[in-house]
Amino acid sequence: MQTRFQNRWQRQAVALAARLPRARWHPAVLARIAAPRGRGRAPWAVALSGGADSLSLLLLLWAYRGRDRQALLALHFNHRLRGRASAADERFCRAVCRALHVRLRVGRWAGARTGASEEEARTARFAFFDGAMRRSGARVLWLGHQQNDIAESILMRLARGSGTAGLAAPRPVQTVGRRVHLRPLLPWKKEEIVAALRTVGAVWREDRSNESGGYFRNRIRRRVLPAWQRAAGRDALAGAALARERLEEDDAALEAWLNELDPGGAGDSLNLSRLRGRPMALWRRALRRWLTGLPGAADLSRQGFEDLLAAVAAGRPTRRSLGRTGFAVIRGNRLVYERRRAGS
Repeated sequence: MQTRFQNRWQRQAVALAARLPRARWHPAVLARIAAPRGRGRAPWAVALSGGADSLSLLLLLWAYRGRDRQALLALHFNHRLRGRASAADERFCRAVCRALHVRLRVGRWAGARTGASEEEARTARFAFFDGAMRRSGARVLWLGHQQNDIAESILMRLARGSGTAGLAAPRPVQTVGRRVHLRPLLPWKKEEIVAALRTVGAVWREDRSNESGGYFRNRIRRRVLPAWQRAAGRDALAGAALARERLEEDDAALEAWLNELDPGGAGDSLNLSRLRGRPMALWRRALRRWLTGLPGAADLSRQGFEDLLAAVAAGRPTRRSLGRTGFAVIRGNRLVYERRRAGS
């Protein structure tokens, strides 16, 4: 029975790869793995929830890696928010990985609690991914985001007032510290992935909490996205994917321009004279880059950031608090960080 089960999953992986061919993976991902550094001895980590997207990704990578399949490492994070269903997700992932002879590491959220936010769950999940990858030596994390996720993310981030950097997510290739996140399935819609799985006879786990309205993403997915697609009268998901590509191009261009100006960044003073006469988008990026890693910068409110940006762009001498640890100080043509003295 176990041998037949293994053969079934392996046959389904091969059949799925024929229906979702590697040639249609996102071009940026294909370029990344074609480079010599993309297929070294370090393992490839795959985020595996048990849902349709992540299961498809694992099966496709298994079919693609061939003799290098032993280098795959599946990572499953049990959020422990859905009781028996969460435990069943974990058992399912263990069974699939056992059948494919793929190593699996499982994490469980010790801080799980009723009413936990999307951001809390995501933070806990990626903390587990970080630790598991560090211990295994993996530097590439594969994620199963697809075209629907692009539209959902854009709509969510528009509500927060995000700029090009935020609206360009989820990116097909994303550098996070020393790691790289790869999302090859962005060219496909959710329905296409589900249809391919059904055609090859594969089963997957459905997260029933996705049907609730408790999370913002769920409300976007269930209420807003269908209405938006109907109102568009065209392939709105493909349009959102194209817009994401253009936003990423614009974001990269602004980053390159700022690098050429070289006004300074995290840990240095900011040379304001090099930004004079430049568009506000560059001032904003330069200030965000300068604030990166500074103590107290994370506590700066949106209005606090805007006030500091206005003072920096105007070149007014100023001294603004960055929490209990220090100040942002403008002296002439320089923005510097000044530590707060004891008792001040």
